[in-house]
Amino acid sequence: MKYYLFFLLLIFPFLGKSQLIGKVTNTQGEPLPFVNIYLENSYSGTTTNDDGNYKLDVTTGNYKVIFQFLGFTTIVKEIKIASGKPLLLNVTMREESTSLSEVVISSKEDPAYRIIRETIDRRKINLEKISEFKADFYSRGIWRVDSIPEKFMGQEVGDFDGQLDSTRTGIIYLSETISEIAYQKPDDFKEKIIASKVSGNDNGFSFNSAQDANFSFYENTISLNASLVSPIANNAFSYYKYKLDGVFYEGSKLINKIIVTPKRPNDRVWKGTIYIVEDDWQLYGVDLTTTGQAIQVPFISELIFKQNFKFDTTNTFWVKISQTIDFGFGFFGFNGDGRFIAVYSNYDFNPDFDKKSFTNEVLKFEPEANKKDSLFWKGTRPVPLTDEELNDYIKKDSIQTLRKSKTYLDSIDRKNNKFRILDPITGYSFENSYKKWDLTYEGIFPGINFNTVQGWNGGIGLNFSKSYDENRTRWLNIFAKARYGISEDRLRFHGGIVKNFNRTSRLRIALSGGSEVVQFNSSEPILPLINSVASLFFERNYMKVYELNYGRFGYGQELFNGLRVTATVGYEQRKPLFNTTDYVTLPSEKTRYTSNNPVDPTNFNNAGIIKHELVKSQLTAHITFGQKYMTYPDGKFNLGNNKYPALSISFENGMGASEAGYDYSQLSGSLFQTVKVGNKGDLTYRFNGGTFLNGDGISFVDYKHFNGNQTRIGTSPNYTSVFNLLPYYALSTNKSYFEGHLEHDFRGWILGKIPGINQLNFNLVAGAHLLSIENNKPYTEFSVGIDNLGFGKYRLLRLDYVRSYYNGGSDGAFIFGLKFLGLFD
Repeated sequence: MKYYLFFLLLIFPFLGKSQLIGKVTNTQGEPLPFVNIYLENSYSGTTTNDDGNYKLDVTTGNYKVIFQFLGFTTIVKEIKIASGKPLLLNVTMREESTSLSEVVISSKEDPAYRIIRETIDRRKINLEKISEFKADFYSRGIWRVDSIPEKFMGQEVGDFDGQLDSTRTGIIYLSETISEIAYQKPDDFKEKIIASKVSGNDNGFSFNSAQDANFSFYENTISLNASLVSPIANNAFSYYKYKLDGVFYEGSKLINKIIVTPKRPNDRVWKGTIYIVEDDWQLYGVDLTTTGQAIQVPFISELIFKQNFKFDTTNTFWVKISQTIDFGFGFFGFNGDGRFIAVYSNYDFNPDFDKKSFTNEVLKFEPEANKKDSLFWKGTRPVPLTDEELNDYIKKDSIQTLRKSKTYLDSIDRKNNKFRILDPITGYSFENSYKKWDLTYEGIFPGINFNTVQGWNGGIGLNFSKSYDENRTRWLNIFAKARYGISEDRLRFHGGIVKNFNRTSRLRIALSGGSEVVQFNSSEPILPLINSVASLFFERNYMKVYELNYGRFGYGQELFNGLRVTATVGYEQRKPLFNTTDYVTLPSEKTRYTSNNPVDPTNFNNAGIIKHELVKSQLTAHITFGQKYMTYPDGKFNLGNNKYPALSISFENGMGASEAGYDYSQLSGSLFQTVKVGNKGDLTYRFNGGTFLNGDGISFVDYKHFNGNQTRIGTSPNYTSVFNLLPYYALSTNKSYFEGHLEHDFRGWILGKIPGINQLNFNLVAGAHLLSIENNKPYTEFSVGIDNLGFGKYRLLRLDYVRSYYNGGSDGAFIFGLKFLGLFD
């Protein structure tokens, strides 16, 4: 008898379960994707897939099933579910016929404006209704590529590990998640991922997250790289025109269909259709489009947002039940499209949160989240797979074991490890995928440069990398490099070893040493490529260097969330270097090379330093206040926190110097933050300060050097770490100092409103910079410029006019920003 009772208990949860399945089409028999299907007066629901198919888990009983799709008449079907028997219910939906017969038309103003005003007036009330909740969440993401090139910049692109067909087309990313989410205004969010699946990778984790999909058009702006103004924002009338296209009924509710058109197409705006419920003044649906130009992600062609809402009879308001985001992209021949869908169910708008409900952990994967089998997904997945998605899972999952086998991986390596005629110059890599190691040879090109100390110089390198697990949470890297200067006739070597122990605290240790030619400013304010061009063509050798012979130990670890500590200690020998060549491609009578003395560039007989040795150490605490993070079974991913600045505090010490008076200590700090100011752009600030203890008479190497710029070429995305008109070493100091940088990128907020100019999609940028040094007058710079310059999708240029003020004098110049040069750093 006990076995009989045990059997009943085992199968009891399944006795009352069944499924409602079917297909939804239009009157032409074409499948309708992402139709919302739910049981009346409940949050139990699903959506159709791309093929129009759906599946809804239900228990036995009688139900009213609602089929809702924007632009089509809502259908209600009464059904009866018998235990254990799936019910097939196919539905044909007709396009909604809207009418203006019930609308009073004014010759002065379109009726849509009254509706929008009422909705804007209720915006905060509607936001308050969804200010806190719990819900179940399902997401699916897919990326496809179409006819991508075989090579990019001379390098083999490959077939994305077999994901492309013979036409180089296919799905390169397909994944889905099932999770439980919790939200409380203004920005507390928590997601627990119960299940995660990635096509072709049974050890992978999906990138889909509920927080990334949490978009509300009740907010004034929607952040998508840039902040886009909502059609029902407080200031929406400054950005949009509205037209009432018609009305229809959803039960007893009158729904207004409103066409939204931007006043200025190149503003940060949307276009399309929104559906608003009369009297409730809430969203019934959203079908809006924006462009990559608007969000300033040039390789995106367009983004299409669709949101559907249903009426909650218990809480008497309309809640979001599904969302789809479609996008197209294209860049350097890589073209494709994708879609992310999200389905919300089982809302709880009275969650009874307490102080412990939310922490800085915003996402957590359950330990076995990525180990769920196909039976689990088949029984749990709320949106059926399309034929394309199902075939992708079957294909990639079936050959996954093969692709991990030694035989297969060795065959791939044999193909990729082939030696090519230019490899001695450009580089070569040999990989053993099965044993998870690779050996890379770095060729001399493109790292050939010129400076007046070494002349033409270039180098080669070897790098060995070993991973100890599939997701590269533990790894070892060993490298060695050699560099030779022709004019100097000197070959130098340096190398090191780095070990990473985990992806949670990111404990990392390193040993390095050798001989290198390095800049006096360790931040390397001038790129070797820029210096080469300035020297060879303009006879301006701004880069000043010395020889560093060293042995160093490094350590880094996150001690607890928000606090990461790094430390280095090592022996250093610093030796002066002198110019060895005056070669120039285009000689000029107006300019001559300066010496390699950063203190006095006109002094060719004496160096800026003398040969000396010391033991140098540095301890730095990197503090991220309120740091948000995601927890994976094999590690932790930090997200930062834009609400607060990031703080670094550093103590640097030199001791045991070979020269009297060269021992020193320096205490410094840095504060950095980017603040998003809605659709008005981004404000970035960085404040640095420090003081020397026992710093009188120390080596010029150990001075505090500030990032100047004499080339009139900018190479960074923003200028919050550089003084663009300051000579590189003019204000280097061993005294107390403070530097502050402010830069505001208006992201089209100003230029986007000027007729003609707004067609160019430029950004106005303004900046202010201050340097204050003990016993010195302050140095200041002010700048105004235009960012996002370029052609078509290639927007990597910037132009600024900078004015400097120091010691009663003033100077001005244009700075040409070539942001792509940072790739060669």
